[in-house]
Amino acid sequence: MSTTDVAERAGAEGTPGGAGVPPTPKKSRGSWAEKAALPLAWLVLFIVFAALNPERFLSMGNISNILGSQSILFMIALAALLPSMVGDIDLSLGGIGGLSAILVAVLNVQHAMPIGLACLIGIAAGALCGAVNALFVVRFKTEPFIMTLGTGTFFAGLVFWIANSTTIVGVSSTLSEWTYIRVIAGVPIQFYYCVLMMLVIWYVATYTPLGVRALFVGQSRDVAALSGIKSDRIRWGAFVLAGVIAALGGILYVGTTGSAGPSSVGSFLLPAYAAIFLGATAIQPGRFNALGTGVAVLFLATGVAGLQLLGAQDYAQQLFYGGALVAAVTLSRYLRRT
Repeated sequence: MSTTDVAERAGAEGTPGGAGVPPTPKKSRGSWAEKAALPLAWLVLFIVFAALNPERFLSMGNISNILGSQSILFMIALAALLPSMVGDIDLSLGGIGGLSAILVAVLNVQHAMPIGLACLIGIAAGALCGAVNALFVVRFKTEPFIMTLGTGTFFAGLVFWIANSTTIVGVSSTLSEWTYIRVIAGVPIQFYYCVLMMLVIWYVATYTPLGVRALFVGQSRDVAALSGIKSDRIRWGAFVLAGVIAALGGILYVGTTGSAGPSSVGSFLLPAYAAIFLGATAIQPGRFNALGTGVAVLFLATGVAGLQLLGAQDYAQQLFYGGALVAAVTLSRYLRRT
């Protein structure tokens, strides 16, 4: 039984006369309309841009750009998804990704460390940063919004210190071969890494006991505690894994660009949260979910690519991301109350 089935059964049993009563056809159609709204919006957006500039927008190069160029955003969004699913928020993920990226670059370029070992250290640093967040938020019961904003600023300061406020170039091309250059069906392999990560999160959240427990922790920690669920342990795991995935996003950035700078990954935090809130309006409306987040990333990537091909200025990307975040948060909150 999936976590969705558990939640729906719990909702039905908690409603007078609701147990065993199948949904009416009208409600069923409305439910499917909510689940499919974002994928349909993505399809409409794709068709509109294709009609406006078919030669360039439908080219294999542009399709590859849409799927591959936003992989760092995709990975950071999946990192942000985990704390959100258990009722927390982590605003330090941009700093964690940037710290991982700069560690990999500095260790490989300035200290001649093998790129594989440098990446492992970057991932370990991400896990440590996630544990620091969990310590303050879960152990000392502080407000996650304020605390992770503070730790994220601290991590960003570490990045500037380690990098000496300069961009590190000349990272081993081996990393690029395994994260960007290798392609499958014309799409960089890093996109498939993100899809694999998304499917793992989706499976665990939907079909495992851990996913059921995380669902209850995210919906109500008091209810979870009464059910014997160790919510603090689950929240610790979410923060640590979020740090690891954010670190992987930083490594993807280094592999894509062959360099790392003080502001490498921080700019992906806002669109990442736009993606997870937008994703919460689809597939499983009113709930943060991995498949919805994946569709939302593609929606944002398609919108940005289409605007760029139409000659929009750089600020149009920020307008699109910001507008999508406002709309996503509004719709997500609305769906959670209905």
